[in-house]
Order: sequence, then C-alpha cells, then structure tokens
Amino acid sequence: MRYLILSDIHANLHALDAVLADAELQGYDATLVLGDLVGYGADPAAVIARTLALEPVAMVRGNHDKVCAGLEPAALFNDVARHSIEWTAETLSAAELRLLAELPKGPCQLTADLEICHGAPFDEDYYVFDSGDAARAIEASQGRLCFFGHTHLPALFATPEDPVLQDPDLPTEELVLPRTGPALINVGSVGQPRDGDARAAYGILDATRSALRLRLRRVAYDVAGAQARIRGAGLPEWLAARLERGQ
Repeated sequence: MRYLILSDIHANLHALDAVLADAELQGYDATLVLGDLVGYGADPAAVIARTLALEPVAMVRGNHDKVCAGLEPAALFNDVARHSIEWTAETLSAAELRLLAELPKGPCQLTADLEICHGAPFDEDYYVFDSGDAARAIEASQGRLCFFGHTHLPALFATPEDPVLQDPDLPTEELVLPRTGPALINVGSVGQPRDGDARAAYGILDATRSALRLRLRRVAYDVAGAQARIRGAGLPEWLAARLERGQ
C-alpha cells in the first residue's frame, strides 16, 4: 500500500492541484488527510471538493476546520487568522460547513503500525516542535508510526536505537523508516509551508516492501495565482505575501 499524505492545505487550490499532479506521477493507492483543509487561502470550497474526491481512507480535523464550523470560537486566533476564518465561514455553504463539523477528531489509528493526528496524539491542537514534545507524543501514540501536521514544518523524530535512515541508493527525498521502533513524522504543509521553502510539501508512505519508505516531496506551484486569489477575496495582504517566503 502506498499512502499519499496531505496536511494543512489551507484553502490553497493552486498548491493542492500541483501536489496532486506530482503525486499522480509518483503513484499511490490511498490518501490520508491530517487536517486544516480551510483557513488562510481563498479557495475553501474547491479544496474541500478536491479533497473529498480523493476518497481518503482516513481524515482528521484541524483547528481551522473546527473554528470555521463553529465548534470552537476564534478567540485564540490572531487578527489575520480570525479575519480569514470568518471570511471562510461566510463563503462556504451550509453543507460544506456541516462537512467540516463532521470531520473526525484525531488521533485515528489505521493499522497496528500507523496512526494520524493533526497536532499530537494526546491533544489535537498541540504543537510538536522539539524532541521533548515528540517524546511525549510518541509515548501517547497507539501506532508505531504517527503522522502529524499543524506546525507546517517537515520533521522526523525517532529513537537512536532505530533511526530514520538515508540510503545512498535511494532518491534524496526518500527515507527508510524504523523497522521496529517508533517514529513521529510531519511531511509539511501543502498550502502554507513555514520552513522558508515556498514549495508545497507532501509525503508518500510506501508500505509495500519489507522496509517502510517515506518519500518527502516538494512541488513548485503557481504562487502568484494563489496570491491573486487571496487579494481578490479582500483577505489580509500578509496572507498573500507569506506564501512566496515560505513563512
């Protein structure tokens, strides 16, 4: 089984379309979605439709999905995020808002080895940034491999006894995952990367071989087109500007 892993699309249709085109070339069998379909970007309805068309085998909600659906207040969002999510809620139909409200809360365990969540297994809104956060998340995880999002930063955490490996015979973006030990993995954000690289990020987990392999992909997309959509919607300029900076 080859899983396409998408996280933090944030209503960026240009980025999502570029990722799906690249993923089609890579090949995959099923899709996992780690939350935050909406927020920040200007194409929430189209992103929801595209994502559902993939028929994900597992999908969890993100904090922006929850707030947009009215499940939680936007009080903890900064002014820009609050403006964006309020605009999104006004833009989406009642059926689309209901769909967001019905997205399952993470974590979601697919197999004995594989689990997904948005923030962390112990708290769907928790940000995992460092090894201390990761150790706590690994301890709480029910799956040996846990994929998470929320931070918009690609990250790999594993034990020194059974680390993530880079095989020199593999493409540079492909990694061999631990054979028996735990790993906590973030493939990065499709719609709003924050690691200084403006390209959309996603992952493909290859579980068809004896060794699990993860391909971390970066894909250039029409950033100017996504920016034009944001500006045309009257959303804050910062949301457009940050896309070309990968912030």
